Amino acid sequence: MAVYKVQVATGRDSLAGTFDTISITLVGSHGESPKHVLDGFGFDFQPGSVTLGPILLIRLHKEPYSFFPENMWYCNTVRVTSPEGNTYCFPCYRWIQGYCTVEWKEYSPGVPWCADIDSAMTAEADLQYSHPKASAFFGLHLLGRRPSSPEGLRCLNPMGRKGMCVSPEYVIEHWQEDSFFGYQYLNGFNPVLIRKCTALPENFPVTQEMVAGSLGESTSLQEELQRGSIYIADYKLLEDIPTTKVNGHQQYIAAPLCLLHQKPSGEVVPLAIQLSQHPGPDSPIFLPSDSEWLWTLAKTWVRNSEFHLHEVTSHLLRAHLLAEVFAVATQRQLPMCHPLYKLLIPHIRFSIHIDILGRTFLISPGGVFDRAIATGRLGLTVLLRKALENLTYRTLCLPDDIQERGVASLQNYYYRDDGLKIWGAIESFVSGIVGIYYRTSLSVQSDHELQAWVGEIFTKGFLGREASGIPSALGTVAELTKYLTMVIFTCSAYHAAINSGQFELATFMPNYPSSMRKPPPRNKAKVTLKEFLDTIPEMNTTSLILSVLWLGDFDRPLGTYPDEHFTEHGPKQLMADFQDRLAEISQEIEERNRSLTLSYNYLYPPNIENSTAI
Repeated sequence: MAVYKVQVATGRDSLAGTFDTISITLVGSHGESPKHVLDGFGFDFQPGSVTLGPILLIRLHKEPYSFFPENMWYCNTVRVTSPEGNTYCFPCYRWIQGYCTVEWKEYSPGVPWCADIDSAMTAEADLQYSHPKASAFFGLHLLGRRPSSPEGLRCLNPMGRKGMCVSPEYVIEHWQEDSFFGYQYLNGFNPVLIRKCTALPENFPVTQEMVAGSLGESTSLQEELQRGSIYIADYKLLEDIPTTKVNGHQQYIAAPLCLLHQKPSGEVVPLAIQLSQHPGPDSPIFLPSDSEWLWTLAKTWVRNSEFHLHEVTSHLLRAHLLAEVFAVATQRQLPMCHPLYKLLIPHIRFSIHIDILGRTFLISPGGVFDRAIATGRLGLTVLLRKALENLTYRTLCLPDDIQERGVASLQNYYYRDDGLKIWGAIESFVSGIVGIYYRTSLSVQSDHELQAWVGEIFTKGFLGREASGIPSALGTVAELTKYLTMVIFTCSAYHAAINSGQFELATFMPNYPSSMRKPPPRNKAKVTLKEFLDTIPEMNTTSLILSVLWLGDFDRPLGTYPDEHFTEHGPKQLMADFQDRLAEISQEIEERNRSLTLSYNYLYPPNIENSTAI
């Protein structure tokens, strides 16, 4: 009888071992072996151990041992050596618990579907945070519940916080400055809204007389429009979004338009603000020449609108809900041996778990959205639905998005500069992997598991909306490469850019208010400091928001692959090349940042999580 040698490696997690009986069946091209027990008496497969046994190819079985209750086991790899000396490695890197298929459920009509899991505790172990990750995450969560007093904020704000670009102290000192207001459109945590304005919208009747004082005598609004130095931020999606009560009082939102100008120095400053989509006597255009607190109030209304679009559309929808769609479809449609499963699994790690936590604590009835955010849960779902209706494939693909928004020549736009480098690095890595396993377009078209994966993302994530431009099938190697690059970029770099700076920029609440207690001003009457303070959120609202925004620990930077799902030389070399390119980008960012007053670190590769997991 031929004898095979089998090595089974258990994970290093402290709870990875098991009392259960582990057996293996080896399956070959000419048949399969009998089931063979691998373990001995008592607690086997100790964390980090390698168990040897004279056995034969591969189906793992786990059954309760004696009187002990059944428990889980984390298997890293199974390595089989044949009598001829050939070695076959089978990556696993998952908890052996019992087979279960992740199912879909409709969270709310008109928004992406999600995993049909009610709580993190009921999710299968492979979808849950690891024990070290859970300890770090919930430890920070408890820290984040401290009161938002000056003393508490100092505890919450160590100056060495990873990825910090702008300190809270800087925000407190500069939040009223027009230049800092404009800077955040380029390099804050929502750098995806600003777009070039070549002609004023009909519903935003800004005149030369209004902005002459800001532009100076040497130019005009028309000249600057033609020069390409005028930009706009449009919050139209917020129109007609319902609001809720916070602390028993009705809250308000606006749907403003904000005109911006990039000066020859590179500074971006606001020229004019209209707090509705409908000009008229009750919707004046506010200007830097207005009284101090009136202009400050107008800008704060824009920052409040920024809160809603950022948290719901840029962050929740594009970074979290789509990451979960990618994760569920991958778990359902791509088997573990599929090369695209091996490529994607590090980039969807814990994405389902974090979204379950979000649905449990943030957007559930009585959650943070109902308690501290003007839209409440009802307004959130309406805004999500509108945002998905307007989301396109071009928006999700950074090079296309830069072109479509007309911001290729925008100065000092470090999100664009760093993002395009990282997009290119991911694209090169993905292209290499695709080239190994898909030699022709026919091989892409005939991969039914791949096509089912893409089709499920189209139907469950984008609700079959063809106008979005999201592919429902892929026909060429180039199309597959671009699609996979979009998925990995969205789950890693994009999420880092959108998520990383929230706490620093929101610590001083007037820079990022979650709700407004009075309606937008309908005239240009002078505003006092007291009236301003009576409009922005109360202290308990701010404290609750900051406790959520503080959460930001992560453990696997972009390009790190400790779980060896790929065992062949080709993919491993591509991973090494990818890591080398990311290291080069890191050096380039470090060198650039040395000359900046405010560094930009949100897309510094060591600060980018491999997946949307926080």
